[in-house]
Amino acid sequence: MKRTMTTVLAVVMAVMLIAGCSSKNNNGAAESAKPSESASKAPVAESKGEKPVELTFWGDWGGEGQKQFETMVDAFNKSQDRIRVKYALQQDMITKFLTAATSGGSPDILFWDRWRTSLYAPKNVLHPVDEYMKRDGINAADYFDESLKELSHNGKLYGLPLTVDARALFYNKKMFADAGLQPPTTWDEVAVAAKKLTKWNGDKLEVAGFSLNDVGLFNMYLQQAGGTMITDDGKTNFNNDKGQAVLNFWNKLLKEDKVYKVGFETGLGEGTDAFVTGKLAMHYTGPWMLSTYKKYGQELDFGIVPPPSGPNGDKGTIMGGFGLVIPEGSKNKEEAWEFVKWWMANKENMMLWAKTSLNIPPFKPALDDPFFKDDPLWQPFLQSLEFAKIRPQHPGYSVMEGDGLTPNLQLFMQGESDAASTLKKAQEQGDRLLSDNAEVK
Repeated sequence: MKRTMTTVLAVVMAVMLIAGCSSKNNNGAAESAKPSESASKAPVAESKGEKPVELTFWGDWGGEGQKQFETMVDAFNKSQDRIRVKYALQQDMITKFLTAATSGGSPDILFWDRWRTSLYAPKNVLHPVDEYMKRDGINAADYFDESLKELSHNGKLYGLPLTVDARALFYNKKMFADAGLQPPTTWDEVAVAAKKLTKWNGDKLEVAGFSLNDVGLFNMYLQQAGGTMITDDGKTNFNNDKGQAVLNFWNKLLKEDKVYKVGFETGLGEGTDAFVTGKLAMHYTGPWMLSTYKKYGQELDFGIVPPPSGPNGDKGTIMGGFGLVIPEGSKNKEEAWEFVKWWMANKENMMLWAKTSLNIPPFKPALDDPFFKDDPLWQPFLQSLEFAKIRPQHPGYSVMEGDGLTPNLQLFMQGESDAASTLKKAQEQGDRLLSDNAEVK
């Protein structure tokens, strides 16, 4: 980025940033933030007495999330005097945004669940950022390809990614050590470890070896079996040997090895975490649970490994996450881009965000920071992100999965449908839903 401040102003702004910014360490304690290099590199001119441009930033994160956003907003506002951003918490944000997009009052920056892009970009309510990227020399290779793909539609990019996450396998290290087991790397090893670690007392399951609580992870397992959820021409792609392999694996664990019981985790009582209380040996979850689990110290001695591979060595996990987009209705698009770029195309600022929110930044240069490099618990997630895939971008995918596939998988887990019937019905219902929702309305 070009330097456009005077040397004196750069020094003043750096001092202000050091005084005003703070981040959180792993224990949630405040620590002094390093001066952001963008405070001296951002292309911001002196205001010369002119009133700053006011930007509105909409998001639906309240509580701690709101404080995290406000930390970044404050740091940006203190880094220059030409633009002022204000975070505005919104309930039912998407509905309000669509109304504002057609009637005026659109925000300038929008916190964005990336999977929505294929649904809303065709409505022309988002502003593409490709020209900004090219003009300012922002390198797309600095981001995870899948995160940019999820923010794209018809060859246009509609924002920059803010977070990335992926599921990995959490396991109880003490249980594994006591049983003489190593963390699993394949489905077969998962099955062996789960069976050995499961404890029944008569008909009562006391310790489950492996969680089968979330049928929504079918997509991840299907990748591990070497499959994909939908075809290139927009039809379901799981009623085949790959989908059968997933359900056969689930059936083995549930019915043959009896390492889990449907409803086990909910039956422990509201708010009870089976993994924390030692009633679950292994389960899939994401980096959002790290800070929670770390609080228990030696009471919960846990480890994490990338998702084990399927029967033919295929790897798979789902990449999720958020981004920031600029609405087409914004009256201050250039200034909005300055804020987005300052935050998500700068290592120091992305590290301020990472330490404040404990999210993995999609900006790869930030991942070389000791904050990630020196903490072994981050490594399985970073490894998983290298092969993680986003959900299919078909406009009807979420409806197909939620209304066509998931109900049939739940019937299978409850023993009310066999694998072949489950996949056949899910295909029939899923294909109809994909067809009905192929066009964005």
